[in-house]
Formats: sequence, C-alpha cells, structure tokens
Amino acid sequence: MKAMMRELIQSKAVLFFLLFILCCSSCTKVDYTEIKDPAYLRVFNNLNYLQTMGNKDEKLPYFCLLINPTMEADGTITGGEIVGDFLNKRDAYAPPYPSHIGNSTTVDNPEFPGKQNVLVAPVLNGFDLSSWAQVPSGEVRVIFAYRPKNEIPFLKLERHLRQDILIDTVLNLGSKEVYTMHLLQTDFNTKAHGLVVRQENFHKLSLSDSLVYVNFYNMSAKGFVDADASLKDNDYRLRSFKGGIKDEMNVYFSLYETEANLTHNGATIPGFKGKYLTNLKRETNSTAVSPYVSFPLWASAAGNRIYTPIWQRFEFLAPGIDITANPIFPSETETGGNWAVVNCLRNGRIELQSRDNGTILPNLLVNVHSGINNPQTFATVNTIEVVNGRVYLTTIQRKYPAPIY
Repeated sequence: MKAMMRELIQSKAVLFFLLFILCCSSCTKVDYTEIKDPAYLRVFNNLNYLQTMGNKDEKLPYFCLLINPTMEADGTITGGEIVGDFLNKRDAYAPPYPSHIGNSTTVDNPEFPGKQNVLVAPVLNGFDLSSWAQVPSGEVRVIFAYRPKNEIPFLKLERHLRQDILIDTVLNLGSKEVYTMHLLQTDFNTKAHGLVVRQENFHKLSLSDSLVYVNFYNMSAKGFVDADASLKDNDYRLRSFKGGIKDEMNVYFSLYETEANLTHNGATIPGFKGKYLTNLKRETNSTAVSPYVSFPLWASAAGNRIYTPIWQRFEFLAPGIDITANPIFPSETETGGNWAVVNCLRNGRIELQSRDNGTILPNLLVNVHSGINNPQTFATVNTIEVVNGRVYLTTIQRKYPAPIY
C-alpha cells in the first residue's frame, strides 16, 4: 500500500513538473523600456505603392522606425531606444482600439505601435490612448530605414541591409503631449518624401458626449491630381478618389436616417442634406490641427437616445461647383479631381452598386453591445485624411461601453 502511495505521489510530481515546463515554454516575457517622462506617438506610413514595369526597380516603402538609434561608424544601425519594425502601408480605417494586437497571421504592421509590445499612453480626459506609444520626450532622433519584406527582425538583418535610410531627422516632443506622425510623399514627380508630425489637441478640448466630431486633411503629394492615370492605383474600390482631388476643395455632408437604405437617394435627416462643413487645402508641411466640425449624435427623430441607425456621406467639390446642381462627370473615376465622395456606414466592408456611391469607410458612430443594450451608440472624434487617391478614417472614442451582463 505504501509503495502504491509513493508511486502515485511521484507520478503527480512528474506531471506537475511537466505542466510547469510547458507553461514556461509557452510564455514569452516582454521587457518594456521604462520611459520616465514620455510623449505619446502614433505613426502612419502613407506611402502606397503601385508596382509596374516602369517602377519595378524602385524601393518598396516597407520600413523600420527607430527613435534614438545606435549606429556604427559606417552607418550600420545596431539598435534604438524605440524600434517599430515591419511598418507597412496603413489601413483605410484606424479604429478606436488597438486592433492589431494578437494578429499573428503576418508580421506586417499597418501603424506604430500597432502590434508592437511597447508601453502605451494612458487615458487622458476620458480618451483611451492605447493606440499611441510612449516615447521619449525632448529632442529625439527619428529614422525610417528601408527593410526587405521578409519576417526577419530588422536588427537581425545583414549589415548592408541596415544602412538604407529614407528619413533621418530630429524632433522636439513635449512631455505628456499626443502626436500623430505621417510619413508622406510630398512631390509625386520628384518622389520627394517628408514627415508631418501633428501635435493633437482633441484630449484638451471641451467636447460633448452628444456630438460627433470630425476634421479633414488633404496630404496628397504635389502633382498627383494632374498626373497620368496610368501612374495611379486602378483599385476600383477607390472610386471617385482614384484620380485625387484638387488642391482646394469644399466639404459637404449629409446624414441619412437609416442603414436599412444604403443608397444616396435614401431619406436624409431634415437640415442635414448637402450641408457645407469646411474648406480643405492640400498641405504636406503644416503641423497645425484642422478645426473640428460636429453634428448631433441624436440628429434623427428615430433615435431612442440609446441607439441611432444614421450614417454619413461626405462630398468633396472644387470651389465654384454647386452641390445642388448635381454635376455630371464622364464617370465616377474621371472627375478631373473636382468631385469625390466617401460614405461612412456599417463596418466599411460592403459593396454598393450605384455609380456615385463612392469610397466606403466605417460609420463614424460606434455601435456596440453595452450592458443590457445591444447595440448602443457612442459618439466619437474622427479624422478623415486624403492621400494620393486614397481616403483614411481614424476614430477616437471617449465614452465606453458598460460591462455586458
């Protein structure tokens, strides 16, 4: 009997040891760099590329971002205080939460920090800034280095592959300030590149939870809109933005009553059809924050103060073109840069057949399960950016869902 008990105890000990080894081997420790006085940074790579026989020898705009890098005398990068690797072109939508963490299907990172395991920004004035990374404040050196499109971490690449730098600059970042950095093409013909580093202010503004806010930027390269169509991306989903927009545009918007009708002929909310919002000028050098415009979260009488089914349509028209005149162009993609439209509805992943339904992005409103409400609508702060024939939406949320029970 004692022998049997001894064997049982030994078996359990072996089992416990094996489980311990298995758990240890499956866990990866992440060592975070402590930053005593951080700034908060989010980075987008806006360099979309169209590979053709004419540009097949051009470098692929796929990068490693380094802040305060270390280098050898011959220019070989050996490390950095902050490293954001595998930086690919950005996604059309940047949601109000870190959506890339845990996505292991590819190493490609559509933004920084994105998938990177770094310390992130805290909640400021109710805004969850976990999509922004903590970085050193004060004077910092920033490098964007080309890297091959493979799965080898940048610092493990061969020496000669750690010497090809696109951008090398010094910035001064304020302590506890929030920044959005954009890597851009500034001239379409010369292929010049640059950075826009915007010091955001949304978290410092007195904003209402019953209003939806949005601002606009045109960060397209000089000469893009006038360039030959063969040099531009032929993705049909770009629709009216495909050829770019003029350097100056007026922005109008319409609010539609319900996502049950997804055509531009659907019912609009009284007072919100073709309403002028703002004037937009192309700019790739200014770091100024564009003013926010707003519309009521509960604009529709159909809303019950818990959920509203409204969606938004934004039209960009060259000055002098009357939105009420229903201007006709040769096709949705041949507008001469005089007109473009983006519809913000559902999750942005639907196909609309009508000629002038334009590019599709997600709804500016966040509709999620919250407590006993499924769904519940939350107001947001948004940025819409036009870059070389593409349009992007970044959404930030302040008020968050209650626990589901």
